[in-house]
Amino acid sequence: MDAIISLLFFSFMGFCLTATYGDYGGWDTAHATFYGGGDASGTMGGACGYGNLYSQGYGTNTAALSTALFNNGLTCGACYELSCASDPKWCLGGTITVTATNFCPPNPSLPNDNGGWCNPPRQHFDLAEPAFLQIAQYRAGIVPVSFRRVPCKKKGGIRFTINGHSYFNLVLVTNVGGAGDVHSVSIKGSNTGWQAMSRNWGQNWQSNSYINGQSLSFQVTTSDGRTLTSNNAAPAGWQFGQTFTGSQF
Repeated sequence: MDAIISLLFFSFMGFCLTATYGDYGGWDTAHATFYGGGDASGTMGGACGYGNLYSQGYGTNTAALSTALFNNGLTCGACYELSCASDPKWCLGGTITVTATNFCPPNPSLPNDNGGWCNPPRQHFDLAEPAFLQIAQYRAGIVPVSFRRVPCKKKGGIRFTINGHSYFNLVLVTNVGGAGDVHSVSIKGSNTGWQAMSRNWGQNWQSNSYINGQSLSFQVTTSDGRTLTSNNAAPAGWQFGQTFTGSQF
């Protein structure tokens, strides 16, 4: 009897861990278009604040999300697996994994089914052109897709780029593995306690404290509730404009 109870307990705990840390949901449906040109140069910058997607490690497997998926920027950094679906004339086989790096704005002057692809409540992916061409032919223009959230697999640690100036510290958080989308950030100087940062825009997080000349630690919490601490990620001699690497999920 004790063995059965133990087995049930560990099975339950395994289910809870999966639900908390590994359940990214099932497949859903949407549509996909493309933008940015053949070299994806037109995808640089964007509403997530990542800037140069090449140097930040995101490459060309990226997507701009419609309002229904973008969550006012909180979905920046999330990863999705997509496949072209139900259109044998234009679809290619296989799947791709893309990172959300931009916002596809609505166009209320056009109908949702004829040009207003990113209008609410549509779920839509405007893919970097090289990503789109992995799952569909160029001439298709727009295709139906199946998609699901998947864990992000990133090389190296989370990166913290410190911008702004004294009393206005703006930290860009990039290269986040696991769930990928950061929902809260805290900062700690070597002479301070932990302080919650506010999200300024995209994945730029703001602190109005004076932390110059202190080594800096960061706590990052993603949408699945996991929190990761990067102690002393930036040394005391850090300068604005520099990027530092921390731990990884």
